[in-house]
Amino acid sequence: MGAAQDIRIRRDGRAGRITLARPAALNALTYDMAMAIEAALAQWRDDDRVALVIIDGEGERAFCAGGDIEALYRAGRAGDFAFGRRFWQDEYRMNAAIAEYAKPYIAFLHGFVMGGGVGIGCHGSHRIVCESSRLAMPECGIGLIPDVGGSYLLAHAPGQLGPYLGLTGQRMDAADAIVAGFADAFVPAVEWEALKAALCATGDVATIDGFRRADRGGTLAARRTEVDRFFSLASAIDCVRALEADGSPWAAETAAAIRRGCPLSVACTFELVRMARKAASVREALALELRFTWRSMSDGEFLEGVRAQIIDKDRKPQWRTPRLEDVSGERVAAMLAPIAELAAAD
Repeated sequence: MGAAQDIRIRRDGRAGRITLARPAALNALTYDMAMAIEAALAQWRDDDRVALVIIDGEGERAFCAGGDIEALYRAGRAGDFAFGRRFWQDEYRMNAAIAEYAKPYIAFLHGFVMGGGVGIGCHGSHRIVCESSRLAMPECGIGLIPDVGGSYLLAHAPGQLGPYLGLTGQRMDAADAIVAGFADAFVPAVEWEALKAALCATGDVATIDGFRRADRGGTLAARRTEVDRFFSLASAIDCVRALEADGSPWAAETAAAIRRGCPLSVACTFELVRMARKAASVREALALELRFTWRSMSDGEFLEGVRAQIIDKDRKPQWRTPRLEDVSGERVAAMLAPIAELAAAD
């Protein structure tokens, strides 16, 4: 199925509208959909009729639950690493275009917003959440790292929330997403269509202020002291050992969540978030992320992670390095080193 069936792009009053239209697949982002978004933004950039951009998703369950991982898996299993590398390079270029867009970019983030959904939803200027919103970066579970600019968001979350969210894949509700800097405003879902209509009619983002409401959910704010204490240590394994030694139920659950992830991904994610704190922009963080994803099939554990979690669903990945204790600093450095092939092409 092509992008024309998977995504609807049109003008509506003063707005450029992008609607993800794969609800049966939780609006998982395909390569063609990503490129259609990039093309639409380029087209509207200098169009005076378009004052702002609205992106949303069809169906009740998800704005976008991630990228089209199965297509990447099939290519990688066939020995084709080039497809994944092109997918990630081009997707990241689109993510950067959203972050740098000169016009307001308003994302309506209902239901599941994970992975690739964060990349197209959480770098815009205005990010709306509601009662059903569940945001997460769960990539460690499939042998990847928080990418699509997720490392930049994690790096700029308050205190040590970034490493915590990246290593555990913890899901955030609307209030938590706002606390962590992944969203800006809570608007009850029943008011979304009225807000969209007002935005299309006026082309004025100040309209959002009249719809914004307080949301009393969330747990992150109350956990900040514990999170900052455990996740300020020198490495991922240090964090896990401290959690396991603590003895509290929350610490034990948190350590277990990290242990369920791919050890190589966990160790690299911890380091990547620290590297992303020094990045000057989302675009710079994306370049850091590409270092890992470029190697994720050839040298990493991505294919086995996808097999276990998504293809066979046995939830029993056979990691080549099965223990976090055995992931060496040299291995982490190698996965996050500059890409020689790209450097040679410059």
